[in-house]
Amino acid sequence: MAAVARPVTNEAVLLRRVLEPGKPFLTPAAAKAIVGLDFPDDDKARLKELAGKARAGGLSAAEQQEVEAYGRVGSLLSILRAKARKTLAGLKPKAR
Repeated sequence: MAAVARPVTNEAVLLRRVLEPGKPFLTPAAAKAIVGLDFPDDDKARLKELAGKARAGGLSAAEQQEVEAYGRVGSLLSILRAKARKTLAGLKPKAR
């Protein structure tokens, strides 16, 4: 059987395929903890600072790499949160 070629654009795309966001796999406690994950306030402030510099066209190469790193982590966090929400939604009693 031949392997199907799939485009690989970045780590987030690969992780999305590995984690399959539509399928729950977490315990309820893990899901609740993941839903609560977020960047700390100092990272949020740094992102805001970098966004302002980007709008002004003043990011250095190192800052651009930093923005990309935040983006990759943010994508992973979004995927994990989607999995967590799917898990928690499956625990709610079904309406009749």
